[in-house]
Amino acid sequence: MNIDSRIKFRHLVCFLEMARQGSLARAADVMAVSQPAMSKTLKELEELLETSLFVRSKSGISLTEAGVAFLRYAGPSVQTLREGVQALREGEYAAGVVRLGVLSTVESLLVPEVVRRLHERHPALVVSVVTGPSAYLLSQLRVGDVDLVVGRMTDSPEIQGLTFEHLYSESMTLVARPDHPLLQGVLDRTAVENFPLVLPLAGTTIRKFADSLFVQCGLSPSRQRLETLSVALSRRYVLSSAALWLAPLDAVRLDLARGELREIDLGQREPGGSVGISSNASLPLSLAAQWSVDVLREVGQAYREGLYP
Repeated sequence: MNIDSRIKFRHLVCFLEMARQGSLARAADVMAVSQPAMSKTLKELEELLETSLFVRSKSGISLTEAGVAFLRYAGPSVQTLREGVQALREGEYAAGVVRLGVLSTVESLLVPEVVRRLHERHPALVVSVVTGPSAYLLSQLRVGDVDLVVGRMTDSPEIQGLTFEHLYSESMTLVARPDHPLLQGVLDRTAVENFPLVLPLAGTTIRKFADSLFVQCGLSPSRQRLETLSVALSRRYVLSSAALWLAPLDAVRLDLARGELREIDLGQREPGGSVGISSNASLPLSLAAQWSVDVLREVGQAYREGLYP
């Protein structure tokens, strides 16, 4: 079956924005067009495809089964065309751009080392990093707005339909400033419940590991909490208060080595989640993205062998 020549680039772009936003009104705002114009574009596309792509409800719009199937091809097609146009504009030998979705758990050690090695080998390469919760980053990957997502993803429901490659396992640890009251004398584990606690955001993949560790240790998390994915905010708050931080080991490894933070021994350590690369199998990797995969694998192997950090 030949592609209907009446399907235009604007049809695909509007469809992707509607899928991304889950709302005609929000999609129209992003595209800087009126909502009736957006509705007309969608109607045209559905008529050309002879199927409904979205289900309308009071809360917005959601993809039908046909819409989900079309999304698998529309996103990569638009992204490939954009890359082709960019390649022509920049010239045949332009270095290119790789867009990485990065979880906070890997932004302290893994990603800086990956970027360092990439720039060492490819001097003109642009590495664009987007951070956020796993659900958001995987949604960006699904529609082609990022090339790869790096972090703990295996327990996220949004990983369905995407590809995950394990790099290494990383545990979590409870840390505090060096002169914290809990670190003076013999540790009373139950006293942990009396201090403010820094945790990952509720609903995130890494939060599930954090909650599981407290259950395994027979402890109840403090009711006074800071919930955030910001490593910088967590570190600053813990260093300036009596708060405890249940942190990914990578996020605090250098602080522990320098003595700026200390571990609080709970008697057992969270066994560790799988850190890896998520990719969209329906989206061909650019050369820059493939370079990034190669270096991520290289640094991941160094982690597993204890050669880095």
